[in-house]
Amino acid sequence: MAGSDVIVIGAGVVGLSAAIAAQARGLSVTVLDREEPAAGASAGNAGAFAFTDILPLASPGILKKAPKWLVDPLGPLTVPPAYALKIAPWMFRFWRACSPKRVAHSTAAQTALMDLSKAELEPFLDQTGTMPMLRKEGNLQVYEGEGEFKASLAGWKAREEHRIEFHHLDAAEMAEIQPGLSVRFTHGTFTPGWYSIADPKLYTLALADHFRLKGGVIERAEVLALKPAEGVVEVMATDGSVRRAAQVVLSAGAFSHRIARSIGESIPLETERGYNTTLPSDAFDLRTQVTFGGHGFVITRLSSGIRVGGAVELGGLELPPNFRRSEAMLKKAQAFLPGLKPEGGVQWMGFRPSLSDSLPAIGRARATSRVIYAFGHGHLGLTQSAGTARIVADLLTGQTPAIDIAPFSPQRF
Repeated sequence: MAGSDVIVIGAGVVGLSAAIAAQARGLSVTVLDREEPAAGASAGNAGAFAFTDILPLASPGILKKAPKWLVDPLGPLTVPPAYALKIAPWMFRFWRACSPKRVAHSTAAQTALMDLSKAELEPFLDQTGTMPMLRKEGNLQVYEGEGEFKASLAGWKAREEHRIEFHHLDAAEMAEIQPGLSVRFTHGTFTPGWYSIADPKLYTLALADHFRLKGGVIERAEVLALKPAEGVVEVMATDGSVRRAAQVVLSAGAFSHRIARSIGESIPLETERGYNTTLPSDAFDLRTQVTFGGHGFVITRLSSGIRVGGAVELGGLELPPNFRRSEAMLKKAQAFLPGLKPEGGVQWMGFRPSLSDSLPAIGRARATSRVIYAFGHGHLGLTQSAGTARIVADLLTGQTPAIDIAPFSPQRF
């Protein structure tokens, strides 16, 4: 007999959001995680609801920049030599996803999920008592010179076609929004529809508290495998324990593909290893999130401090962290924000689960309709958490999903 209607594997922001959405539909839910809630990428991200970030990482623009970036071991995009051979098949899929036709397809799908996520966010925050944590301070993307600015215009045109509001600025106009930028930044673009959360870890922990308050159970267990059985799915942990539920949601972040493999599903998930340094709150007078797109990182004001982080290191789950990447970003941030105080920072590295076309895997498993996948959001897990939760709850309760989920099919590869 099933102990819960639903078991959700993963206590990050996507898993907990899905658990809460299922709970609100009247289902009894247990969440399992190999660690504690908010122990992974949900703890150390930039805290942004980046609803305007509809363009996939896999794009012709990235192909042009990638060769220059890849030769710099501390640059915005890198593949450690020890991991290069292993990631080659994923990189080939990434290259194929950069064709104009596929980019257009991914952009349309991403826009639909972004629109849903934005529509679902504030009702979800109201429901969970976390609305006071929401900030609407926008995002300022800055450019070094007219050439870099002009190179960005195609991306802004694509956003304009999807009715995203933005304003191009000169240096004086940027200074009104964010004083203290280096004079090297001559152009900028401000997107007012870019929201953020006061602190992503505290937000995820608040979701865990709400879930428990409503009767949900969170248990620490490292899931080894799934096994479809008569009327249930058996969830087997590394300690030998077995739990059963009528339905299972697999939302274990960068570890999800290992679990999916146990029911015969091969999903080419890779790991964007993200780095950051969180400085004390008085490190800089930051008034909006600032994106240094040419250097692959952002600086964000959180309730816990000033966070400098980003970049993409495609290095898998096993290699040790390379915190020289955090140090390199912090050094650049000092040059870009001359008044920044770099002392007293705390470094972090986390795993962002990424698929080659920049779209998550959301949908039912091939082996059984009782298993639903919800993972692979890359650096957009927080952004798309409320929308993904709505889709998962629809699937769990036999409703037609709020958007067409065919582009996110786990079987599309």
